[in-house]
Amino acid sequence: MKLLSRWIQYSLVPNSCQKRQYSLFNSPHPSKPPPYGQPHPKSHSHLLKPDELTPGIPPEEYESRRKKLMESLGEGSKVICMGGTVRLMSQSIFYRFRQATDFYYLTGFNEPDATLVLESAPSTSRGYKYTLFVQPKDAHDALWEGERAGVEGAIEIFGADEAYSNTSLSTYLPSLLNVSSGETIYASLPPKPSPSIYSQPFQPPSPRKRSSLLKLFSSSSSSPTTTELNNGDPPHLLLAAALTSEYAKPLEKSIQQLRMIKSPLEIKQMKIAANISSLAHSKVMNFAQPNKKERDLEATFEYHCSINGAERQAYVPVVASGANALVIHYTRNDCVLDPNDLVLIDAGCEYNMYCSDITRTFPVSGKFSDPQRDLYTAVLNAQKECIRRCVVEGGVTLSELHRASCGLLLEELRQIGFKLTVGDVERTLYPHFLSHHLGSDLHDCPTRDRSATLVEGNVISIEPGVYVPFDYKFPKAFHGLGIRIEDEVAFTKDGPLVLSANAPKEIKDVEGACQGLLD
Repeated sequence: MKLLSRWIQYSLVPNSCQKRQYSLFNSPHPSKPPPYGQPHPKSHSHLLKPDELTPGIPPEEYESRRKKLMESLGEGSKVICMGGTVRLMSQSIFYRFRQATDFYYLTGFNEPDATLVLESAPSTSRGYKYTLFVQPKDAHDALWEGERAGVEGAIEIFGADEAYSNTSLSTYLPSLLNVSSGETIYASLPPKPSPSIYSQPFQPPSPRKRSSLLKLFSSSSSSPTTTELNNGDPPHLLLAAALTSEYAKPLEKSIQQLRMIKSPLEIKQMKIAANISSLAHSKVMNFAQPNKKERDLEATFEYHCSINGAERQAYVPVVASGANALVIHYTRNDCVLDPNDLVLIDAGCEYNMYCSDITRTFPVSGKFSDPQRDLYTAVLNAQKECIRRCVVEGGVTLSELHRASCGLLLEELRQIGFKLTVGDVERTLYPHFLSHHLGSDLHDCPTRDRSATLVEGNVISIEPGVYVPFDYKFPKAFHGLGIRIEDEVAFTKDGPLVLSANAPKEIKDVEGACQGLLD
């Protein structure tokens, strides 16, 4: 009877007044959508530990980087470092954002259109003043693109002493650029979208603007007026003009001297990136079969990187089957695999802003032919010997390692029947350099001198290769074969640490991976 009366009572309530049970439930504040423009421990506990500012890196490490930079530049120094911008693929279709490396290295801030300013302040406990210019919070933008850290987050989360909207940067720059005797400005512009002269992102300032901006650097002159400075000009134009002054220097070389030496936490991140890529290389070897397309292998590699935590590919993969491997940076990846082909795959992922770079060469059939085996062994022997020479005590340089690789390949090739004259290796069979630094950029720290001694904390690639053209100057059995083997090597006090050691490299391991025997 009680059930019946309750049913009658409820049924007599108009539908407009009835409340569904779930509408009364008060849920805790959700972590979706995320409250900031990048992962935070509160919203992404699966990516960051509570004491980390970015995955794997605590705020103390970013503080240490800024402090080391300012100490290296000396008193009276000012740093202006512009972050990355969103790049467009076509019209309003954008690429996924990737932060400018130097900016990220100093801040960990991963939103576009931001600028870092550091000013020497030796009398303070910090030793410098840290200012960020960032995109402010905006309700309309949050609806379409998600929340941002905003000015408040730049201070509370990223530890800036002061923070302002990036729209005020042009107004702020004139006073910052007004240097006095003994002061120096170190500045960097946003990265270029392309090295091509036909795709430069910015027009240089006109002579009128350049000359008026240079007045900023004259300690004897009074400060220019707002009209003279053209404060409405984009900040990159102001900085580009500033860099023409004797009081200003590019920032890149100074910061790359710091980035060159990786901390233990950085090497840990690079090891994870290398492990992800190594597994993907092994999966591709097993996946490859005759009549599959090079792009199928590329997709397989990218898939295994992605599901294991990689954010993106560190570069466009090279998947070169057969004689396509004679093209060093072959990236069309649109041919079909033949049964007797070798496949050269140069591919690596990016994990938490750290790149991996690994090259492997394997037979589509799952077993090397005799000529393929001989040439592969020659390259492998040279590569392993170069790695053995990556020791701190030796005081070795990139240039010395390269020269050694040329000599090693010369001897190895002569042993398998190549009749070589002076220059055949360097000019024809092995036309590229052995090594480059590796880190948050694929070709990390390009301002570094190849004759500089390699030290503990350096991470480099070791990638000898042989590419035999269809030239009867060389043994016919090797015509059209291209083989490169590349590993990532960290310099440690205990000797070379091969970060990419899990990628199959020995002949028996490569053939085992191709045949599915390593799973």
